[in-house]
Amino acid sequence: MRSMIIGVATSAMFVAGSALAEDMTENQKDSYLMGLDIGESIKSTTLQPDLDTLLKGIRTALDGGEYEVSAEERQAFAARIQQMQRDAAQKAKEAAIQQNADAAAAFLEENASKDGVTTTESGLQYIVLEEGEGEPPAATDQVTVHYTGKLLDGTEFDSSLTRGEPISFALNRVIPGWSEGVQLMKPGAKYTFFIPPALGYGERGAPGVIPPNSALIFDVELISIGVDADE
Repeated sequence: MRSMIIGVATSAMFVAGSALAEDMTENQKDSYLMGLDIGESIKSTTLQPDLDTLLKGIRTALDGGEYEVSAEERQAFAARIQQMQRDAAQKAKEAAIQQNADAAAAFLEENASKDGVTTTESGLQYIVLEEGEGEPPAATDQVTVHYTGKLLDGTEFDSSLTRGEPISFALNRVIPGWSEGVQLMKPGAKYTFFIPPALGYGERGAPGVIPPNSALIFDVELISIGVDADE
């Protein structure tokens, strides 16, 4: 039993059809899966329980025996576990934010030295794929563009090309990297922008779409410039 509980650490390796699973009855499999859930729950805290006492508590609850702790102690323990889980989640989030920031900084530092890449004072980087003609837009202009946005790992998170229609927006109502970058373009131009986190979605990111502190890559075609957005 002790080795089974310690084996929770390798629970991801448990698959249907394994030798261990084949030797189990249906009830044993259910019991093992329940044990995995309990073990994973314990792993999300900083607790290192005494296994014999842990099993004693499980048996007491299953057998309907007399509890050796008060209801108040159980409530206090539950509150402590919840706080541990919140602390662990916050720590993991902060680690991911820092990891993304480090990855973005390393990428942009290397990218800045590549042929054709220009870095502006703000840290925005871009490559001119195709020049346009005419005058570039002002900061308050409405523009119409086609674009594709990607993360550093190549994941495409948004694309007007995929949707099959361009998008129009005011340059003073988008992320700073977009506002600055598109003002460099003339109608008909195609640029690739490399946007640092501070000019994108920052530490917050875009939940479910863009992780916190992500550097972003956009391929942008400026189709046209409209009237001043404030008029």
